Amino acid sequence: MREIVLDTETTGFEPEQGDRIVEIGAVELFNHVPTGNTYHQYINPERSMPQEAFQVHGLGDDFLRDKPVFAKIVDEFRSFIGDAKLVIHNAAFDVKFLNAELRWSGRPLLPRDCAIDTLDIARRKFPGSPASLDALCRRFGIDNSSRTLHGALLDSEILAEVYLELIGGKQPDLVLTPQRQNSSGADMSEDWRPTRRPVPLPPRITEEEKAAHAAFVEKLGKNALWTRG
Repeated sequence: MREIVLDTETTGFEPEQGDRIVEIGAVELFNHVPTGNTYHQYINPERSMPQEAFQVHGLGDDFLRDKPVFAKIVDEFRSFIGDAKLVIHNAAFDVKFLNAELRWSGRPLLPRDCAIDTLDIARRKFPGSPASLDALCRRFGIDNSSRTLHGALLDSEILAEVYLELIGGKQPDLVLTPQRQNSSGADMSEDWRPTRRPVPLPPRITEEEKAAHAAFVEKLGKNALWTRG
């Protein structure tokens, strides 16, 4: 199962009012294990950066001026995420922006059920408790000391750790049942049935232990329970 943990940084809160994506970061998971495969891109929003947004992520006009616009990176981005499920903290926000950018680029939109929302999971799992990414890092003992400003790739890497904790630890799919194979190597887990061993296991009791037990039973007398057939 392939999943993409994703985060974006933007110029504001509303794409329909002219706000744009300025950074995308994403981390690939396969069967809930990070593969080391990541995606990271800064994007020219083709507009000035509001001071409020700059104070959040530190991405200013001078830095973003020579970065590609979204339409130039959209196909590479779509290729990276493919059909994988997205894992996003406050998914409605990021999906809203991604779909606005996809629509302006003339590309198909992400489906409504494309994302797992870790904010929703946290609120259901810990009702009444803070559910921000920083609060969840504190709850799970995840080091986020390098997160002085919001950054899409760093936040995705941290969120990947938080997500694995939220769903039950770093190995939620750990299978304890051994896989059984036949002589040709084919998996026989579903068809396997217990049978008598072709060769009995050798006894673990020693001859000395057998003799000591026999002597103990003999001392119990003829009416001892262990002497009855």
